This record gives sequence, structure tokens and C-alpha cells, in this order.
Amino acid sequence: MRHGKKINHLGRKTAHRKAMLANMACSLIEHKRINTTVAKAKALKQFIEPLITKSKAENNVSAEKGTHNRRIVFKNLRDKYAVTELFSVVSEKVADRPGGYTRIIKLGNRLGDNADMAMIELVDFNELYNAGKPKKKSTRRSRRSGGSDAESISAEKEVKEAKVVEESNPEADAQTDNEVKADDSKE
Repeated sequence: MRHGKKINHLGRKTAHRKAMLANMACSLIEHKRINTTVAKAKALKQFIEPLITKSKAENNVSAEKGTHNRRIVFKNLRDKYAVTELFSVVSEKVADRPGGYTRIIKLGNRLGDNADMAMIELVDFNELYNAGKPKKKSTRRSRRSGGSDAESISAEKEVKEAKVVEESNPEADAQTDNEVKADDSKE
């Protein structure tokens, strides 16, 4: 039975597993996508997402807290070039994303040993998926109407003004109807 065993050991001792995940995370940060087995991809996702969150949080806090986050990330990755890339390029790209920085796409089975293969990639760096979708700003709204009273009042005024404009121009609507009827009669 596997009661309370939440970590996948991947058939390796602790030091080997941590070194492998650190190397895979550095490769993912450098190349933005890598191919591996599904089990390793899932383990890597759990390993790297908190590190990306720490890199993203550096921009919003003081220099002292940012240095602390860098040291924690360096302890896990053990590669200063990967840490620099993570804190500069990757953190800027994922700044507005609330989580879910990686995507796992299953590729099928490997020819040699029939292992389930997958590609893990950083979501914001895939231009194929992101090209068709325009970036929309998502807003979170609370149930309380604490700070957004002025916004809701201004939105109601805009709606009322739009209705008044539509109602005040029945002559323009009649003119366009007459023009359409005249075009139909010419044909």
C-alpha cells in the first residue's frame, strides 16, 4: 500500500532524483521545451512551478526579499545561468499568469522500450498556441461592492447615454430605410 506517499521516486535515490530534476529544469528554462517520459514530466512540473512563482514574486517585493528568492531557486537549480534566465526573461513573460506555467503534451510511445513520452513546455513561449488568441485582461471581481462603486456608476452612465443616443436618432434610421427602399426599386 502507498499510504501518504505523494512523491514519485522515479526509481532513483534522493540525490540522483534531485540532480536529475535540477538538470531537466535548467534545460527547460534554457530551451523552453523538452521531451521526456510522462512520469518525469509530471515530476518536473511539480518541481519547477514553485520556482517560477518565486522568480515572478521578485519583481513585486523589496531587494532583500528578491535576493532571498534567488538563493532559494539557486539552491534547487544549481546553475547561475538558468537562474538569471528564469529571473529575467521567464519571469517577465509569466508576470500576469496566476499559475500553470507549464504544459505537458503526450507524444506516444518510445520505440526502444515503449515508454510513454511527453513534451513539457513553458506555456507563454509557444507562439503557435498564443498567436491566435488575443491577450485579454482578466479581472477578478469580489462579491462585495467595496471599491468598484465609481466604476459601476460610470458604466451605468455610459449605457444610459448609449440608449439616449439610439432613441434620439429615429430620423437617421428613417433615412437609411428610405435609401434601402430606393435601391431596391432601382433594381
